[in-house]
Parts: sequence; C-alpha cells; structure tokens
Amino acid sequence: MRIWITSIFVDDQAKALEFYTQKLGFVLKIDVPAGEARWLTLVSKEQPAGTELLLEPDGHPAVKPFKRGLVADGIPATSFQVDDLDAEYDRLASCGVTFTIDPMDAGPVRIAVFDDTCGNLIQLIEMKKAA
Repeated sequence: MRIWITSIFVDDQAKALEFYTQKLGFVLKIDVPAGEARWLTLVSKEQPAGTELLLEPDGHPAVKPFKRGLVADGIPATSFQVDDLDAEYDRLASCGVTFTIDPMDAGPVRIAVFDDTCGNLIQLIEMKKAA
C-alpha cells in the first residue's frame, strides 16, 4: 500500500494553484473540471511521479471552521520536507511568503511555518543530519 494522493483545503483553487506553483515550485499534474470546482493536483518537480497534492475546495460546511481553528492555534495543515530549510526560507521570504515561525530547531528536525494565502499554515521540515 502506498500514499497516492493527499489533499489540502483551499479557499480559492486558482489562487492556490498560482501560489503553490509560482512561489513553492510545485508542478501541475492534473487539472480537470469537477462540477463547479476542479480536480487539481500538483507534484514536486523533484518527484514528478510521486505523491500528488490535491488542492481541494473548502466548500464543505465543516471545513472552514476546522481551518480557522487550526490557524488560530498555530497548527499547520500539512508539512513539506526540504533539504536546506534556511535556503528555502530565504527564497520564499524573498518571494513575499509570510512566515509565522522562522526557522528553528525542534528535536531531530528544523522547522518553519508559513501562511499559504489560502487559509492554511504550512510547515517546512528539514531532517537534521545524524551526528
């Protein structure tokens, strides 16, 4: 069994597509109409055949309060792994991405958290090298 797709709820699919591709560097994989929304998936440019990220509309009545609660408590909706957190932080900050937590050590990892402009906090994680 493998993870094929995971999703993140977004308040605007077009805005999310722009942010996740133009700022974060993900690549569009699938974009097809799905009723009033789209089946819109992205992949990492480093792993084009890897796990897909679905930009899921947040229209269900339970989703918006859930997202607001996570953001209010500072809880990221998901995490993305990077090889060099400081370099990625600098790159994203120079693109105007707003961080709520600057890079910091957290046990065996370094983390940072940013606002995806679509109603979510996203955590970046760099695994520390073993000593």
